[in-house]
Amino acid sequence: MESRYNPANIEAQWQHTWAAHQLYKTPEESSKPKFYALSMFPYPSGNLHMGHVRVYTIVDVMARLKRMQGYRVLNPMGWDAFGLPAENAAIERNTQPAKWTYQNIDQMRDQLKQLGISFDWDREIATCSPEYYRWTQWIFLEFFKAGLAYQKEATVNWDPIDQTVLANEQVDAEGKSWRSGAIVERKLLRQWFLKITDYADQLLDDLNKLTGWPERVKLMQANWIGKSVGAYLEFPIVGMDEKVGVFTTRPDTVYGVSYLVLAPEHPLTQKVTTSDPSEPDGASRISAVEAFVQEVSTQTELERTAEDKPKRGIPTGGTAINPFTGEEIPIWIADYVLYEYGTGAVMGVPAHDVRDFQFAKQQNLPIKVVIMPPDQPTVSDLQAAYTDVGTIVNSGEFDGMVSTEAKGAIVAYAEKQGWGKARIQYRLRDWLISRQRYWGAPIPIIHCPNCGAVPVPESDLPVRLPEDVELSGRGGSPLGKLESWLNVPCPSCGTPAKRETDTMDTFIDSSWYFLRYPDANNDQAIFDRGKTNNWMPVDQYVGGIEHAILHLLYSRFFTKVLRDCNLLAFDEPFKRLLTQGMVQGRTYKNPTTGKYVLPTQIKDPANPIDPDTGETLEVVFEKMSKSKHNGVAPGDVIDKYGADTARMFILFKAPPEKDLEWEDADVEGQFRFLNRVWRLVTESAAFLKTTESQDLTKSEKELRRVIHTAIKEVTEDLQGDYQFNTAVSELMKLSNALGDFAEKSSPVFAEGLNTLLLLLAPFSPHITEELWRTIGQSESIHTQAFPTVDPTALVADEKTIVIQIMGKTRGTIEAATAIADDKTALEKFATESEVARRYINGKEIRKIIVVPGKLVNFVTA
Repeated sequence: MESRYNPANIEAQWQHTWAAHQLYKTPEESSKPKFYALSMFPYPSGNLHMGHVRVYTIVDVMARLKRMQGYRVLNPMGWDAFGLPAENAAIERNTQPAKWTYQNIDQMRDQLKQLGISFDWDREIATCSPEYYRWTQWIFLEFFKAGLAYQKEATVNWDPIDQTVLANEQVDAEGKSWRSGAIVERKLLRQWFLKITDYADQLLDDLNKLTGWPERVKLMQANWIGKSVGAYLEFPIVGMDEKVGVFTTRPDTVYGVSYLVLAPEHPLTQKVTTSDPSEPDGASRISAVEAFVQEVSTQTELERTAEDKPKRGIPTGGTAINPFTGEEIPIWIADYVLYEYGTGAVMGVPAHDVRDFQFAKQQNLPIKVVIMPPDQPTVSDLQAAYTDVGTIVNSGEFDGMVSTEAKGAIVAYAEKQGWGKARIQYRLRDWLISRQRYWGAPIPIIHCPNCGAVPVPESDLPVRLPEDVELSGRGGSPLGKLESWLNVPCPSCGTPAKRETDTMDTFIDSSWYFLRYPDANNDQAIFDRGKTNNWMPVDQYVGGIEHAILHLLYSRFFTKVLRDCNLLAFDEPFKRLLTQGMVQGRTYKNPTTGKYVLPTQIKDPANPIDPDTGETLEVVFEKMSKSKHNGVAPGDVIDKYGADTARMFILFKAPPEKDLEWEDADVEGQFRFLNRVWRLVTESAAFLKTTESQDLTKSEKELRRVIHTAIKEVTEDLQGDYQFNTAVSELMKLSNALGDFAEKSSPVFAEGLNTLLLLLAPFSPHITEELWRTIGQSESIHTQAFPTVDPTALVADEKTIVIQIMGKTRGTIEAATAIADDKTALEKFATESEVARRYINGKEIRKIIVVPGKLVNFVTA
């Protein structure tokens, strides 16, 4: 055995051994409790980054711990492999997305194995595999049969460069595409949607069941669903049979409506715009409205709704009747009203809505007060909208009511008169899943001129992506140009028909992948219900906070739909959720230009200077990225220090939910710790004795107390909130205690060394496996039972008592625990001690203050 720790040789040896013996193959026996540990699967970009290392190491420690604690563990891995990045990369390299993607998967799989992550690779999946997306398409057909998948015309975010639809979250604050950087356009397209709004109430109410989720994530989801209780009211249009419908959460303000605002895209916009040339400005108004509509169509939702942006609008010339007052009110269009939200129209109540007040002031529209603040009889000059509770005024028979009570009364009145009704509305919109690109799961629909949208028969699934396509990244989906794939007979009537050329949003793939892992190789069904219901729900899910809304919300939605299809026997997919923090690197930034400088260009890290301008640079920690020159390649760390050191640093530096600042000095510290453990074991192995001793010396008792304190603390740290950093600290304390212990041949020392390796095993699997064999063990350390606490070992035979004279510490004494914990006995014992006699030295004792188990303070004359 080498006296020097050589991680490269050790780690390569054990990775090969574990793979050969399939040490982490998932057991199916039902006698053990189950633990499903799951990390969010990655996009196969080709290289692991430190964020990957962090999340997979965190989950691996959980999985290893649970195996040692007697659980059957499922810890699978897969690849979120469809999507625009792979298609764009393939176009740039003049290759096919499939070839590019599978090359990346192979490379990243090898990197993960280098880290010693205990994945069950027999269950590996890739969403771009026909064996997987066959069942993605099958799920779509289940949604279609249930009336939860449909097509409609919709205004969408359109990337003019990538030629595809973008979700709102893929458009940045400047209105640019998250990937291409192009200014996003608004475009009307016929798109596929999933009716997630049908499950809005369940998705909101069942957040209460998620007691193992961070509160901030649940709040984010609740806000995204955005339940609003209010009323739907209708305003008849003058000179027309149609009405403008609005949703409002403030029906108590309806008597204060002084105008209506339509979204520019609203179907009524053109109808209500004055078109009679004999009317003043009739023809010019039509041109002005058309120009305004066109201008707004180029703006993003973020641009239109920004709080600090002036609200722009234009009158249509049309008017409506407020049925509650009988007054005619003007109809405007404005950029801040979105057709996709609510009814696409709002009632303007400037006296009691901040946005309406701003708009009315800009456009010189009437402002009518209908709610008075308490104890304020009149209002002379309204300086801002009053939005709180108050007394109803100027509202007919409702005058004098408290505004909160008036809401229900006014809605009841509207229902009686036929002007409206109570309604609950959600911010949540139906999920737009169409993508006009190649690299995604084809939507399994055939469009027939006679039958309409016809589902592909299940026997014909998967609808495979053809490989003979020309990818340009321009001009819509290349599938629409491939006649041999596009043209098919209708499954229902045989008429010549065409396949759907849109592919599915990749969020579809990740909304059910966790259901496939328990039965990943099933080629007859999406999964065996018994197997998936046996393993699900996931016991611990770990991933980035950036997925707190959409991925988690969509996964919950899919689970509920498949439950209603009698496939699943549970309501929620993930019992517990941990959102790990980012890994940040030291970054050198010019405060004037915002330019990032390479670390290799910094001559003096203590005084970093911009090599081009001579300015002093800011030194900050920011999320690792190539553009900031602050990334650390996992491979470089593993090559220099080994995978175990990388794992230990990731776990020790910060609690898992906090951001982690990468410091080379701290990595060195963990490498030194593992070297100390290596020397401790290799230099002591020859002296180890495992025979039990009945009569322990004082030092052996103290060491055994340290050993079992470490077991207790580490076990507690690895349960609940997963405080890996403090667990590592406890391991260091135990290592130091063993190193300081002189009697290396003591059975207690052997117990301590075994315990140290067993506690360390989930964190550093390679070095502990090697050292476990070094001390004569023949079976893998990862198949051993995790240590448990002996409560009797935690009870000290003696306690150290501090002796104080007049509040000043003069020394310590050792007292038997029975004496130390008894106030009267401790006072007598301390008074007779040599320390007390020496410092009291015949002085009168006026008072003795005793804190049992801790100190005795003598107050003398």
